[in-house]
Amino acid sequence: MAAIIKNEAQYEALREKGYSKEKSARIANTPDAGVKGGKAKAYEERTKADLYEQAKKIGIDGRSKMNKQQLIKALRNH
Repeated sequence: MAAIIKNEAQYEALREKGYSKEKSARIANTPDAGVKGGKAKAYEERTKADLYEQAKKIGIDGRSKMNKQQLIKALRNH
């Protein structure tokens, strides 16, 4: 069964920019996809514990051995 993409245009634009299929689908399927105004702090402003929890939430392997900079890189590239 194929995944349903709510915002196909945004999904395709993200894929063209080099994002993974999973990340593109996750972004394109969020409520208000394509609407600016997010209130999340930049990764650098978050604690290592916050970054770890985000990495855990999206299933990044090896997160327990990563330092803050590695977690940031992994989150940005997932």
